[in-house]
Amino acid sequence: MRRKKGYFSISAVAEMFSIHPQTIRLYEQEGLISPKRTDGNTRLFSEEDVDKLEEIVYLTHHLGINLAGVEMVLKLKKQIKKMQKEMNAVFDEASNELSKQEDASKSALNEDITRLMSIRKPRLTENKPSTPAQEESSSIDLGEWEIEYEK
Repeated sequence: MRRKKGYFSISAVAEMFSIHPQTIRLYEQEGLISPKRTDGNTRLFSEEDVDKLEEIVYLTHHLGINLAGVEMVLKLKKQIKKMQKEMNAVFDEASNELSKQEDASKSALNEDITRLMSIRKPRLTENKPSTPAQEESSSIDLGEWEIEYEK
């Protein structure tokens, strides 16, 4: 069951942050927050609005940033989130491409091993060479082949 989100009045939000309701109205006027409105034009602040207001209050009251600076900080933060999503998409795409290339390389390597093993099998079953030169050329030991894949 999905829980309904709560909404707060301007007086409740002002009390939460110990600021005057007119300050909240100013933040809305400057476009920093945009609470929902009822049919009677009463402001209703969602939990997201309250979180954003908390950030604005921190930037203005605790760090001393003016409203133009706060607006810039919020815009930059939004841009960073967007760029982060784009970067994650690029990394995911690169990772998928690397996985495809790794699979293709493993497949090609396994094909090469199969071909080499098919070449090796007839040599192992050949009769002993009769001349010393043939003996030297056929005595190459391919040994056991073992391939390890790293993750």
